[in-house]
Amino acid sequence: MFVDTQTTDVPNRSDARPSPESLLRMVQENERAKLRVYIGAAAGVGKTCRMLEDAHQLRDQGIDVVLAFIETHGRSETQDLIRDLETVPLKRVEYRGNIFEEMDIDAVLERHPTVAIVDELAHTNIEGSRNAKRYEDVLELLDHGISVITALNVQHIESLNDVIVRTTGVTVRETVPDCFFGRADEVIDVDISIDTLRTRLRQGKIYSIEKIEQALNNFFRKGNLATLRELALRQVAQQQAAKDQEYREREGLEKPAIPEKIMVCMASRGSAKKILRTGSRIAGRFATDDWYAVYVETPNEEPGQITPAAYAALQENIKFAGTLGAKVVKLKSNNVADALLEYAREHGITHVIFGQSARTRWDIFWRGSVINRFLAEVKDAAVHVIPLEKEG
Repeated sequence: MFVDTQTTDVPNRSDARPSPESLLRMVQENERAKLRVYIGAAAGVGKTCRMLEDAHQLRDQGIDVVLAFIETHGRSETQDLIRDLETVPLKRVEYRGNIFEEMDIDAVLERHPTVAIVDELAHTNIEGSRNAKRYEDVLELLDHGISVITALNVQHIESLNDVIVRTTGVTVRETVPDCFFGRADEVIDVDISIDTLRTRLRQGKIYSIEKIEQALNNFFRKGNLATLRELALRQVAQQQAAKDQEYREREGLEKPAIPEKIMVCMASRGSAKKILRTGSRIAGRFATDDWYAVYVETPNEEPGQITPAAYAALQENIKFAGTLGAKVVKLKSNNVADALLEYAREHGITHVIFGQSARTRWDIFWRGSVINRFLAEVKDAAVHVIPLEKEG
């Protein structure tokens, strides 16, 4: 995968983008459908404009390209870039008395272009659609041999969900799992300066006039935007490192002296999403696929013994771990600490991640602490403790 971290102060500037020849090579390299993903720090940095400019360049090179879904948000500069590009009509769907427009995946498959442009990757499809999320539509297009160019903002990446809440105070509901980016051939950061972005916002080029002041004082504060830009750059760098590692392994080149292996210690009950996101981020930083979501099934958590609520939470955690790219491991033991310690030693774990709710000193003294066991007995692994909300 080629990963581009180019930065530009003008969203539609053409000289800071991969050349038409690189786009042509991407779709002609072999028969496998290609995926290019543009990542931006926020709305208004120019992701959609970049995709539309790509579409014009590809068409000029003789590549069959269509717009499968483009969201202009009423921006004239975006609308102008559509011009005479072929657009697949959207599907009108009735839901609860209202009419919505969705990408018509069947129509795109029937048209079967070489390349489809798909905006708003993190979008949730209307209830009753074949796929729940648009990124699943994209995967279906790829499976049918259609290359895709798509885009999203960094706050929609699942593993960053907790970080985004802490940074901006906004809980993002629509997310794309990190494992989706493993399918990408190119991940490209679209970036403009903070001052330029805020100027575009003031000029009404991002949101309607009545929303401008609220956006400037909330999500588009300078501190927020600085953090979001850094997260976007890190995400692109992590994708580059992961692909570099794949290349080294494929070519038989020397591997890093100490491969990093991450283990998230996932309880059989309660939500583990926060620590799983942390595990995904750490794995991304080290560009490793060796990360595990491990839970221990004790006798009172065996089938027929575990409570329905705990079982439902466990299944949700397992599913969520899979979407982030973790390998889920079930251990069976009467002693949780012993089982986790043995697994960490046998598999050469270098990073262990725990969630920790508030506990009294008496509770720790009487029942012990798995975390304290790891700190005392595992000398070759870093132990990360993530504070959690105390459950009722």
